[in-house]
Amino acid sequence: MARTARKPTSAHKRRTGTSARKLRGRKAVKKSAVRKWSARVTQTSDALDLKQNVFKQDSPKAIAQSLKRSAERSHRRKSDPYRSAMSMLVFYINRAGKNLPAARRKKLDAAKGELRKAFGKAG
Repeated sequence: MARTARKPTSAHKRRTGTSARKLRGRKAVKKSAVRKWSARVTQTSDALDLKQNVFKQDSPKAIAQSLKRSAERSHRRKSDPYRSAMSMLVFYINRAGKNLPAARRKKLDAAKGELRKAFGKAG
């Protein structure tokens, strides 16, 4: 009985060292799904129910107060309110990366300081 050639599985490709670059030519990669997962996390996070466009507010104090309010009201978060709020803010800054304008980053970094003040953390 003759064996038919089977298409290798992804596990086989990892074992044989086929590079991701070679695989891209064979498969259609959905860029929108790959690149937008962080936006989905900030909108549908299981940890906090964020006010819409909270990170686009002009005042660092307003951003911090909104995050604090969301963290304290949430019953689904896994850690204390301060850590949840700070984690969401840092997550947003890190995922925006190089696409975040300097002025916006400066306001978001200032919001971290305001968040520390709001929770009474020395910093």
